[in-house]
Formats: sequence, structure tokens, C-alpha cells
Amino acid sequence: MLDLLGDTKGVALITRSRELSHEELRRLASKITDPIPARSLVLLVATNTIEAVAGYVGFLEKGIVPLLVGAKTTPEQIAGLVDLYQPDYAWIPADMPGQQYDLYDYPGTEEKGLSYRLIHYNRLTANGLHPDLAALLTTSGSTGSPKLVRLSYGNIEANARSIIASLAITSRDRAITTLPFSYSYGLSILNSHLLAGASIILTEESLVNRGFWDLLRQKSATTFGGVPYHYTLLKQLHFERMDTDSLRYITQAGGRLGDELHGWFAQVCMDKGIDFVVMYGQTEATARMAYLPAEMSLTKIGSVGIAIPGGRFQIIDEQGNPVSAAHVEGELIYTGDNVSMGRAISRDDLRAGDLLAGKLETGDLACFDDEGYLYITGRKKRFLKLFGNRVSLDEVEQLLMRRGFTAACSGKDDGLVAYVESGGESTADLSTIDTIPPLLTSELGINSNAFSVILIERIPRNSAGKILYSRLDGTDGAQFDETDGETHEA
Repeated sequence: MLDLLGDTKGVALITRSRELSHEELRRLASKITDPIPARSLVLLVATNTIEAVAGYVGFLEKGIVPLLVGAKTTPEQIAGLVDLYQPDYAWIPADMPGQQYDLYDYPGTEEKGLSYRLIHYNRLTANGLHPDLAALLTTSGSTGSPKLVRLSYGNIEANARSIIASLAITSRDRAITTLPFSYSYGLSILNSHLLAGASIILTEESLVNRGFWDLLRQKSATTFGGVPYHYTLLKQLHFERMDTDSLRYITQAGGRLGDELHGWFAQVCMDKGIDFVVMYGQTEATARMAYLPAEMSLTKIGSVGIAIPGGRFQIIDEQGNPVSAAHVEGELIYTGDNVSMGRAISRDDLRAGDLLAGKLETGDLACFDDEGYLYITGRKKRFLKLFGNRVSLDEVEQLLMRRGFTAACSGKDDGLVAYVESGGESTADLSTIDTIPPLLTSELGINSNAFSVILIERIPRNSAGKILYSRLDGTDGAQFDETDGETHEA
């Protein structure tokens, strides 16, 4: 069991029309969990609302295990997870379709659409949950995936305390939500701020909406987090001109930002007196594992920094030997108390203990510089062989981004496909897409027959802004499933 609230006083949750103190949140959490026996498994639809957060907090405190899914999860996806993992209950929005066995209604707040309902699945199941199991997350925030990451109480607390130390979070901080807390990065923000006695400003509004910024200013938000997609939008919204006086720091994770955008935000934030902190993590490490101190954001552009307190990185070569030299690429290994218990693909796996023993083979390729700062260089499975040449799809995407294209790359050996977005954030003249194959030939030294370009209106992304490679036209999803190998956070 884990108490995220402790004895802290002050405001815990804030919405446009309501504030809940830590004490009030605890009472609400207790009311929600009162009908549920300890060690039950509960499917939790994790919206950025008071009821959803209160349910999550209460579940952890009482020893109830939540299986977190996003608000856009379809009834069919929920049915699949229910069939596979056999939860005892579900804590869901009252207007969510496709559910039965209404057991208990919480009347909700005065705000329209925030009421939740507790569903009891009328079955006889032995709980069979490992005593250390605290929560279950879908991989990469992809709610349709049957793969889950098993987090322990120790994982959640260790990561939250490390993040508090890394970012110097205090009870005066107010984090406004930009991500669902079904996504490990969003959950890490929630956990760390509540444990520090800070406040969470809850909103479902996108940062492209005026209402989000009005709320940020009205409630004096001191921080938010975003993935690369958010930062691309922020630059287009002219973040440098915005009234952001209340912000103390902002964080970026969820994928590589790109050197140009990293440098731009580092300079803009320095000019505005905001700490800009690039971070890196994976769901299987309870989210964040590394951070780049704000004072290094301009001098270490492209780096994800150093390990969070209590964590350690190591790079190994293809033979499994440690790499000690700077600027030599290898697979990144992380050790720390925040490394999860492992994955689950069925209800039976929820009985298992810690299979990773604090060590995570990230599947990412990385190197250190001369001063020990970490740079993620690619993904082991994100490579193709093009006419005998090993090519990183991540590097090709970054190359196209520098030329003004918003692109996602996939394909098979001897055939790289660049999907270029026409209705999104591309700044290049899309009539120039025919120049992409010769551009790649020039940059990579590979015959242009290896490259093809497909124009699509929007690159498919999940609720956290991550590219869903398996949904790209012409991709079967078997080679680059977005849930395979886990999510990059920076």
C-alpha cells in the first residue's frame, strides 16, 4: 500500500470551479473505495478529473490494484482487457457505454460530465494478485494493447521521490495537466507532485485551446510536461510571446525533441526565466530515468542528461561488454528501484513477483559524452537494411524534420517508406516531397530506389502524442508495433 497524500496540508486538486485540500481528497478517495475489498483488481478509466484521481489515490492507499486506461479507450478495447485480465470492478465515467452491473454511483461535482460509476463484474474469481503489485499500465499509453507493465508500490514511491529531488518540487508548485495519467509520464507528474504536497490543476483541454492558457494563468500553474508533439505546437503558438509569468519550470519527455527545437526552447525559457528540463524514461522504469539540469540545457543540446537520484546507467556493446569510452554507441542499461516488476500478458501473470530485479535493458542505443552526459542515438528495433546499409529510422525522421517535414518512417529491408503529413505541422512546401528520395540519397549515400514517400493528412498518434507506427497505411504493425520494446520518454 502507498499513501500519496501523507500528512500534507494545503490544496491537492484544482479545477476551474473547485479546489480540494489533501484532507478532502483523502475523504473522497475513502468514499470511492469503501465498497471495494483490498487486493481487488479495478479497471480505471483515467481522465483528468477529480473522481478519477481520487479513485487512483484511494486504490493505492487501500491496496486495490488499478489497471489504468485512457479516456479514448473504446468499449471493444475495454471488453478485450476485461476478458484477458478479469478485473473485479471498473471505475469509469458514468456516461461511458457498454458496461453493466451498476453497483454504486458517486454523484460527482457540480461540473457537468465529471460523475463516475463503480461497476462490479459479476463473477467469482480468486484475487491471485502478488502482494507487491500496485498498478498496471498499458505499454506506450496504447489502450488497445494486451501487454501491461506491472508496477510495485516501491517502484512508484522510488520514482516519485527521485523526481521530487531532480526537479526540486515543493508544496508551492502547481502542475497543470497536459497528458493523461494513464500514460506513465503523466502518472509520474501526478505521483511526484502529490507526494511532495504540491497541487495538480486538472483539465482535459488541449494546450492549443485558449481555455487551457486562461486556466494556467488564473490558477498560477508553475509547471507542465509535454512530449515532442506538444513542443512543436508550442513553438507554432509563439510560446516566446505568451504570458507565462507563473511558470517555474517545464519538462519534456516522450521522445527525442530534435536539436533545433531543444535549442530554441532552452534559449526562450532562459530569456523568460523558466527552467527547461529535458528528461528520458520508459514505462517499465515507472517513467522517468534521466534529466538534463536546466543550467545545462543550452550547453548540452540533444542530451537527456544524467540519471535521476538512485538510478545508474551503463552502456554495453553487442557482445554484452561494458562500454567505458565516450562517444561509443551501445545498448543502454538502467538500474534503480523504479524498475518495474516486468510485463503481463494475462491474468495469471499478475501473481508473478519481480522478474527484472531492478535492471532494465532499455532497447535504446546511446552514448556518453566526455563529461558523462547521456545521448540517446536510436532504437535497436528501429533499423532497416537498405542495400546492405544499416539505417536508423529515427535518424531519418530527424533529418526530414530539420528540412521542415513532419514525417514517420517505416518499411522493410531495401524499402524505406516516409509518411509525410500534409494537414499537420509541416512547414515545408509539400510540393517538394518529390525531393525527399534524392535528399535521402545525398545524405545517406543510398540509391533513391530504396525510398518512397506517401502523403497522409495526419500521422496517427496516441493520446500522449506518440506516433502509432502500426496504423500507418501499408504497415502491418508486426515489425514496429508501438508497444514493442516500450516507450521512449525523451
